[in-house]
Amino acid sequence: MAHLEEGYRNKPHHSHNFGADSFYFLLARGFIEDEPLRFEYPQNVSFECTKCGLCCGNTPKTTRHVLLLQQDAERISRYTNNEISMFATKTQDKSPYVYEMYKNQNGKCVFLQNNKCRAYEVRPLICRFYPFELSTDENGFYKFKVTDECPKVSCNKAGNAGKKLGAGHFKKLLNLACIALNGEST
Repeated sequence: MAHLEEGYRNKPHHSHNFGADSFYFLLARGFIEDEPLRFEYPQNVSFECTKCGLCCGNTPKTTRHVLLLQQDAERISRYTNNEISMFATKTQDKSPYVYEMYKNQNGKCVFLQNNKCRAYEVRPLICRFYPFELSTDENGFYKFKVTDECPKVSCNKAGNAGKKLGAGHFKKLLNLACIALNGEST
């Protein structure tokens, strides 16, 4: 069950249907204005990362694509003192993302060592969102979805998998996306 909440950042002022990535498209293309927006988020969701590393690579069920915004790649490059080409490859048709992180021979992110991210402090937006993703529906409403693959996320009334997350958590994620996708540093 989702809960409808009014946010505090940007709202699309055109009614376009861009599919699952329309939130990112709208922000990247400037189809936004400063007024409250409404979004849905999962009810009774609890989550606490235990650093199991599942989200950092392929699983039998999922082939992961860790996509990077230009500023994600540049921030990681500065932090690691490596050229972007050492940890990511250019990607096409995944706007606003422009790079995809390399994986090691085990299908894990190149920055994952002993289930710890060597670039955690500057991790990409897509990693900061996990186990959630943000999309828009055909009416332009923002919707947070949660993966069923993460072992430490729970969407039941008991909420026993970790810290219970409410509207404030999802507003912070939405704000983070708005800032990142409008070219401001995170």
